[in-house]
Amino acid sequence: MTEKINILFLCTGNSCRSQMAEGWTRALKNEEITAFSAGIETHGLNPAAVKVMAEAGVDISQQRSKLVDEFLDTTFAAIITVCGHAHENCPWFPGSGKVTHIGFDDPPQLAQKLANQGANPETQLECYRQVRDKIKAFVKTLPQCLHL
Repeated sequence: MTEKINILFLCTGNSCRSQMAEGWTRALKNEEITAFSAGIETHGLNPAAVKVMAEAGVDISQQRSKLVDEFLDTTFAAIITVCGHAHENCPWFPGSGKVTHIGFDDPPQLAQKLANQGANPETQLECYRQVRDKIKAFVKTLPQCLHL
């Protein structure tokens, strides 16, 4: 058996996209990857992200929003930024692996735009589901797609 690799999913607030990526990785790639997520800031766990992940059979309700500083002493094979702001502000990790940017739309921002247009909560949740599914498809390609 090959040793598991550490991967960090990094986002601005560690509330939605990076949490989904951590949850999917734990659910789909637990034998190959130890998944972590963090943010440049902490915004708390997004309830809509928890809801749509639960719909897909992945419980992220016990995860918490973490600041990237918690992991400065952890060695990662890869650090995957899932939003542009995190990619532009990604800290350097001594001795750590490759930084890769795989951007996903921001569900809270998309949902807010829909809310401003009068969309109902169910329609707003659809933004979260679409991003959830895109993140799942990406996670299925790990770790091979990183060319580590």
